[in-house]
Amino acid sequence: MKKVFFGVFALLAVFISFYPISYLFIDSNTGFLSGKSGELLSSTLWWIGFYLHISFGGIALFVGWSQFISRVRQKYPKIHRIIGKIYVISVIISSIAGIGIGFFATGGVISATGFVLLGVVWFSFTVDAVRFIKAGDVINHQKAMIISYAVCFAAVTLRIYLGPLIMFFDDFVIAYRIVAWLCWVPNIAVALMIVRTHPSPEITLSRTI
Repeated sequence: MKKVFFGVFALLAVFISFYPISYLFIDSNTGFLSGKSGELLSSTLWWIGFYLHISFGGIALFVGWSQFISRVRQKYPKIHRIIGKIYVISVIISSIAGIGIGFFATGGVISATGFVLLGVVWFSFTVDAVRFIKAGDVINHQKAMIISYAVCFAAVTLRIYLGPLIMFFDDFVIAYRIVAWLCWVPNIAVALMIVRTHPSPEITLSRTI
């Protein structure tokens, strides 16, 4: 069951990581972009932040799940470090850009606060993970990375929850305000449960594959 769970987890991460490509082909009058003001959509700075956020967020989502495979870490430590650096750089760029565009989120202050905090938490735990590994603290590095990727996985859970919420409330703005928090707070709760229940994340994640 653990292998099945991890397989689904990885497939969802890989599938959604390619989602940013769709924004190269859609019109700005479709999807959530249709709720943005003309003034915002005419801002080059906002578009730069938007594309930095979704593209580097996609990269982080795509590479991050593989870091939890013990065989990769043990047999190919150099690859693990290279992927880790790609993940960290991608998170730093995506989270900072996400914080910037988060202030202009559809749904006003409720949505904006949710997405800005998401970016802050994502950035903070990722930087902590780097700080821990540089200090030789592998256990806390692993724990911080579990939480970091749980926040990164919000890209997946947002898309899982948003559709049903829109159908239930029949209102995109209400659904978006809820999903701005729902997409990442429960993910962190699960991650915290894992790192607090098991002194070493190796017990939970490394033996999955």
